[in-house]
Amino acid sequence: MTKKDIVRTIAEQLDLPQLRTKELVQKTFDALIETLVQEGRIELRNFGVFQIKRRDARVARNPRTGERVPVQAKSVVTFKPGKEMEARVREMDRRKAEEPPPTSESPAPLDDEPTQPSQQEAEAGEGG
Repeated sequence: MTKKDIVRTIAEQLDLPQLRTKELVQKTFDALIETLVQEGRIELRNFGVFQIKRRDARVARNPRTGERVPVQAKSVVTFKPGKEMEARVREMDRRKAEEPPPTSESPAPLDDEPTQPSQQEAEAGEGG
């Protein structure tokens, strides 16, 4: 889901113009960012907690070359989901676990995917 999707959904649910809704959503995001930068933590009940944490400098390794690379200390934003979000995600997992497994048949190709001719079709096309 993108910010545009959020705006569209809220605008439809509240019967507001999308332009006005976009402004409200952006102001909300701006306020969240500003508060996080100033205070280092935002707690939204039933949603979760955003927090700035400091990562110490360290030595990492380049996975391609194996070379040791120094990484500077930095601040990062972390998110810990709230109880309601956790419960809803667990419920989603539970429902998926109850679904029957997919059949072993290969799925039909999508319309925009090129299909490979079968052996018989290929041989028939060569004589043609």
